[in-house]
This record gives sequence, structure tokens and C-alpha cells, in this order.
Amino acid sequence: MAYSTLDQLLDRIEEPNRSQCYTFLEKNREILQAARGGKSKHQAWDGGYLDHISEVMNIAVVLYDAFQRTGRPLPFELSDALLVLFLHDVDKPWRYVQEGDLIREREEMNTKEKRDAFTEQKVQEYGFQLTDAHHNALSYVEGEVKDYNPDKRLQQPLAAFCHLCDTTSARIWFDYPLAEDDPWRGARRGRF
Repeated sequence: MAYSTLDQLLDRIEEPNRSQCYTFLEKNREILQAARGGKSKHQAWDGGYLDHISEVMNIAVVLYDAFQRTGRPLPFELSDALLVLFLHDVDKPWRYVQEGDLIREREEMNTKEKRDAFTEQKVQEYGFQLTDAHHNALSYVEGEVKDYNPDKRLQQPLAAFCHLCDTTSARIWFDYPLAEDDPWRGARRGRF
């Protein structure tokens, strides 16, 4: 399976959210292209943010297809997963500031609650149309963490699927895509 560009992946998101993704991308292109995927643990290079977003979306295509081939239906569409993964780290380009060789987290984004509020503000600002499942997935894409309750399932199926994609990129393929000669046909850094 060939690695898709970010535009090819966005084209797989249903309207009206596809257009909102493109609007967000165009209005913030400069900051998005410069941002790192993480402070130090994954895609931690300039431009790594969009590399991470493209990577998790490509992983979603592969996993969605593999799961569908089992014959067990998934209770969401690929479009839903691609949308959530496009938005799941929307705070990161604004979250970190570089001071010399050090990268620090901005005070106004130093808690999950503050980052969630920022994400919701961007969702509203750009007019994304999110379902309850989308909101749940954005809340729990990184797991239930402090909300974990042994008697209650908080992370719904879409969130769990997106968590799987994000974890694969951030913890297994944290340094992919490679700048050159990536083994996944068509994958390379900056291919957004």
C-alpha cells in the first residue's frame, strides 16, 4: 500500500469537515509547517507536526482496512477517524516555544484541560461539525489517563482506534517517516 499525502488523506474526509480541514491548513500553513510533532519523544523535528499528522492518518487507513477485512464491522467510518486524527494534536503548533536550545511548554497550555479548551476553540473557530463520538475521541485519543474508572468505559470505539494509530506513530514509529529512503513506498518527511 502506498503512503498518501496529507491532501489525499483529507480528500477522504466527508464534507463539510473536509473543507474546514483545508481552511484550517491554509490559514495556519506557516506555523503548522514549522511545528514539531512533539517536544522530544516523537517526530521531534521542525516540520514534524505535519509529518506526525500524515503518519497517523496513513496508519488509520491501513488499520481500518485490515479490521474491515476481518468481517467485523467497525462502528464508525474511516472519515471519522481521519478527522479526529487531523485534529487530535491541534494545540501543538501553539503549545511549545523555543528559547535557545530549550523547548518549553507555554503556561496557557500546560494542562490537559487547557489544551482541550484550546482544541475546542479551534473546532468552533473553523466551524468543524463534530458528533459526540468525535468529541469523545478527541478527549480520549491519548487514553483515559486520570479519568480511568474500572467500572465505566469512557474511551469509545472511535477514540480507541485513534489511540491505536497515535500510539503506533508516537511510540513505535516515532522517528518516521524517514527523511530519505523510507521503506513505506511514498513516505518521506515533508510530504504534506
